[in-house]
Amino acid sequence: MSEAQTIKNIWLLHRVVGNEIVDMLSDEHLDFRPWDGAMTLKELVLHTVIGTHKFAEAVQLGTTVSSTVEKEVNTAEELKQLVHEVTEKTTEVLDGLTDEKLSALVDATRLVGTYMPGKSLLHTMRDHEIHHKGQLYVYIRMIGFEQVPPFMKLRL
Repeated sequence: MSEAQTIKNIWLLHRVVGNEIVDMLSDEHLDFRPWDGAMTLKELVLHTVIGTHKFAEAVQLGTTVSSTVEKEVNTAEELKQLVHEVTEKTTEVLDGLTDEKLSALVDATRLVGTYMPGKSLLHTMRDHEIHHKGQLYVYIRMIGFEQVPPFMKLRL
């Protein structure tokens, strides 16, 4: 298995759990925010999945670009659909990465303020997603969900 495939598989162990949480949501949950100034639950989910896609695209392209993902969602069903679509798109991008892309420097100044090897940027991508998935757990507990999925899948 290539290094890119290993990175993708580890990321997916976390993403599938995030997707399960999003699948639990209803329209009334989307505007929840734990304090004034915090992201809403919908904003948190969009930031996470679109941000991850931006990281993957940056490695693919060698530089950051504006998001190619549509962000406008108004219902829980639209959010769920977008999350699953972006998961597929991100998986496709990661599937197409070569060892050369992992080794090449990526202009990530717009994302993280510096150039870094593609592999390092993908590890940052995963860490960013895990950080926000932890926030997502807090949000869903605060809105009353008692049964939540485990932190990550042990295998796909």
